[in-house]
Amino acid sequence: MSDYNLQISWSGKDALSDSDPDKVVSGGDFNTEFLAVKTAVNSKADLANTSQVVTAATATAGTNTNQVATTAFVTAATTAAKINDLVYPVGSIYINATVATNPATLLGVGTWAAYGEGRVPVGKASSGTFDTLNATGGSETQTLTEANLPAHYHNWAASEYGGSYDYGTNLINANNTVATSNGVSNSLTTSTVGSGTAHNNLQPYIVVYMWKRTA
Repeated sequence: MSDYNLQISWSGKDALSDSDPDKVVSGGDFNTEFLAVKTAVNSKADLANTSQVVTAATATAGTNTNQVATTAFVTAATTAAKINDLVYPVGSIYINATVATNPATLLGVGTWAAYGEGRVPVGKASSGTFDTLNATGGSETQTLTEANLPAHYHNWAASEYGGSYDYGTNLINANNTVATSNGVSNSLTTSTVGSGTAHNNLQPYIVVYMWKRTA
């Protein structure tokens, strides 16, 4: 409501002479004044919980003051794209277990690239293997080397004069031979086992679509 101004110069009538017709307060004067009052009052917002149209200047985007926020300002500041821009800043990871659509289309904001394909994310550590951001490593399969095997022995059996003798483990000499009861040394060789096939090196996993916001 704008400031209300008197429509009739009531005090000015006092200075008029009694013979001046304008000195008389007429019903028309009251009608003019009260109609103006009515119009002004009707333009004020009701105290009851009813919707009222109040006009105000729309602040520019990003304004953070105590001024009134118009519906235009609120709408511009709270669109899905604006909210998503706050929720998913550059560098954010978006995961979806159903839809393969680029998040730029789904969220309406940002530039996104497929991220971590075939890899499982792990939290950055302050030291050790995982202390470098975006570092990669590991493999789906791993072939063990001899050095990866625990120290161990193999039982063996030697054949002499048509007989089979089980000498056990503890009788193996440093040169891989053993002395028999007749003083003859036999070369000892165990049979080979294993094929060197790489073994599965995967932790329990679940496959999803994963994207990283780059801009």
